[in-house]
Amino acid sequence: MWTVQDAKAKFSAVVEAALAGEPQHVTRRGEPAVVIVSEEDWAALNELKKPVMFGDIMGDIPQAPDDEPDFDFKRLGNARPRDIDF
Repeated sequence: MWTVQDAKAKFSAVVEAALAGEPQHVTRRGEPAVVIVSEEDWAALNELKKPVMFGDIMGDIPQAPDDEPDFDFKRLGNARPRDIDF
């Protein structure tokens, strides 16, 4: 963790550590203020903020090959869905 003064004085070291994959925390007046991360880490974090559509998730599920048998519902036996109260 760096203070603002130390981060300014050793900015190259802060950048090198962030590029090495280590987020650099900086405090101001003893309170957490910012975190410095690499551009690669920043892009990955921004990807997490994008909404995911249900259809996209379903489209990513691989389909079984044509020579693979369909799901065997008999395997479920007497199982039935649980009751849900709304």
